[in-house]
Amino acid sequence: MDKQKTKNQLDVITMGETMMAFEGMDNGSLKENILFKKWMGGAECNFIIGLARMGLHCGWFSRLGHDEFGKEIYRTLKGEGVDVSHVKFDFRAPTGVFFVERQTVCDFKCYYYRENSAASHLSPSDIDPDYVHNSKIIYLTGITPAISQTTRSATERIFDLAVENGQTIIFDPNLRLKLWDIYLARKVLIPLIKKSTYVLPGEEELKLLMNCEQLEEAIAAAHEQGIHNLIIKRGDKGAVIAIAGSKANKIPSYVVPNPVSSMGAGDCFAAGFVASLLKQKPLEECVRWGNAMGAFCLMGSGPYQTLPDFSELQSFLNGESAIAR
Repeated sequence: MDKQKTKNQLDVITMGETMMAFEGMDNGSLKENILFKKWMGGAECNFIIGLARMGLHCGWFSRLGHDEFGKEIYRTLKGEGVDVSHVKFDFRAPTGVFFVERQTVCDFKCYYYRENSAASHLSPSDIDPDYVHNSKIIYLTGITPAISQTTRSATERIFDLAVENGQTIIFDPNLRLKLWDIYLARKVLIPLIKKSTYVLPGEEELKLLMNCEQLEEAIAAAHEQGIHNLIIKRGDKGAVIAIAGSKANKIPSYVVPNPVSSMGAGDCFAAGFVASLLKQKPLEECVRWGNAMGAFCLMGSGPYQTLPDFSELQSFLNGESAIAR
């Protein structure tokens, strides 16, 4: 663990598992692939790298195995400018890995090997209340509480601290039904969603969580349960702003002429949304930033590798440059 403490207030902190990924270079079954591209991946690290490239002061913490993959993840995040002062290395458990089987741009399967990983042992004792309090925004996803009982308790602990501190909480349900069934997911996630300032579900995720077949019904059901601020991701259809008491507002996406992979696009959307929120932009502009960051993500394999810095994003948003890949 890096002993140096952060002296200045952080813009955003997040917690969650980051793993080493191996992506098959050819479309089709993994058993037919002999070449793989290696990169690190995890919803929270994809998100936080996007923010760090915007020049924001961000922190990520988790448990990593005291192994070569854990060291690579730590080094990469630190190199991206992310504060990793609260990361812990575990000598007893490994860094998780997963394999990506690609079919088409938006059709891929992930095979996870994360049971008993270092991150699965995250617990409330790993959370420094001062570190949480030192951030303007707390960003969390529904993946972390799905990994294990201790990670669930850790997530709930951060929520309790953030609510107590009156902090802004951004929550992406990131529903992973390979980790738990929908009934348990609803039981755990909906109480967390109700405590969040903004919730960023995908369209299908929201319909599943609300047990509704139509998006409009799901929005209404969420509002009835006290979930007031929804920013709904819809892929190439853009996003929908659904604030209780207001008419839903559809924000179109940006067209990428030659998309490579959609993996991580939702995490990158969240990074653009939060970056704009920190710049105190109107909500519609925050969603446009999110759509733009998602579009940049589509330009290459890996979930964050093609993300822009602040000047590149602004150039694109101002119409001074185009996504040409």
